[in-house]
Amino acid sequence: MQHYDTAILIGRFEPVHHGHMALLRHGLAQAREAIVVLGSAWQARSPKNPFTWQERADMVLGALPEADRPRVRFLPVRDYYNEPRWVQAVRQGAAELLPTGGAPQRIGLVGHFKDASSSYLRRFPGWDLMDLERQGGIDATAIRDHYFGAAPGTTAAALAPLANDIPTSTRDFLQRFAQQPEFPALQEEWRMLRGYRAAWAAAPYPPVFVTVDALLRCQGHVLLIRRAHAPGKGLWALPGGFLEPRDTLWQSCLRELAEETHCALPEATLRAALRQVTVFDHPDRSQRGRTLTHTHFFDLEDTPLPAVQGGDDALHAQWIPLDRLAAMEDQCFEDHFHMLDQFLQLTGKATLALGTPWQS
Repeated sequence: MQHYDTAILIGRFEPVHHGHMALLRHGLAQAREAIVVLGSAWQARSPKNPFTWQERADMVLGALPEADRPRVRFLPVRDYYNEPRWVQAVRQGAAELLPTGGAPQRIGLVGHFKDASSSYLRRFPGWDLMDLERQGGIDATAIRDHYFGAAPGTTAAALAPLANDIPTSTRDFLQRFAQQPEFPALQEEWRMLRGYRAAWAAAPYPPVFVTVDALLRCQGHVLLIRRAHAPGKGLWALPGGFLEPRDTLWQSCLRELAEETHCALPEATLRAALRQVTVFDHPDRSQRGRTLTHTHFFDLEDTPLPAVQGGDDALHAQWIPLDRLAAMEDQCFEDHFHMLDQFLQLTGKATLALGTPWQS
C-alpha cells in the first residue's frame, strides 16, 4: 500500500552502496515516486566528493530494477555551508519537481539517524520521516578508503571484500573510473590528507586550525590563484594560508597575499580598501580538519589592476572577470566558491532551483 505521493531521499552517495539502495527501496515501496537529493553537487573532485552528481545518479539508476527507474528523479543541490539556506534549496528544488494543483502532496522523508550529521532529517517539518534502521555496517567513507588505498592495477582486488556491500553498478563504475586520469590525482590527495591527519592523531584534542584569505575586487575582476600543491592541486582559490604564531590576522593576510600573488600594493592602500572581514567556520568546510578562516574583503574599485604573479604555494595568480566566476564552481577549492558567492552574490535565487529531472 502506498502511503505517500513522493518519497525524498537525501545523501551524498559517494559512492552508492546497498545501505543507500535499501532506503530508496523503502521509499518506493510506500510512495508512487521518489526524489533523490544529491548533495555536494558541482563540487570539484576530492577524496571526500570524488564523483559528479550525474555519475552518482547513474550509479543509483544502475542499481534499480528497470521497471523502477522511471519512478525516480534527481535533485542536485550544492553545499551552501549554511543549513537554513541549504534546507531552502532542497525544499524549493523539490517543490519544482512535484506536481502542481490538485490535492496537497503527501511527502515522506526517507532516512535514519546515523550520527550528528543526520540532524538535517529534523529540518523538514511537514514531511513525514520514513525512518528505517541502518542496513548493514558499511559506509561510503570505508569504501573510499579501500578504493583510494588500492595499489596500481589492484582496484578489483581492493573492492572484492566489499562485494556484498555495493551494487554491481557501483563496482563497475569504480573500476572504469580507476582508469581515468583523475583517479591517481585523487589517490595522491587521499594519501596526503591521511598523512596530514595522522600527524596530529596523538594530540589529546583534535586541533582547530586558523587561516586567512584575501578577496580583492578591482575593476569588475577578482584575484584568484591556482593551488600548486595538494590538497586541491590545480584548483582555483583565494590567496591565503595559515596564521603564523607571531602574526596578527591582518599581518598574516598581507603576508599571504604578497607571497602568493606578488601584489605590491602598499599596506595603507589595502587598509583603505578593506570593506569586511568574515569568519567561515562550518565544521565540514575543509578535509584537513576543523579550520576557521578569516576572509578579508578588499574593494579597490576603479584603480588600475595591480600586476600579479604566482609564488610560494600558488602555481599561478590571475585577475578573473566577475562574470566568469559562476561557471567556475567545480574548479574551486573546498568552500572558496561559497566564500565568493557570499561576498559577490554569484548564485542568487535562480540557481536554488537547478533540480531538473534527470534520467540516464
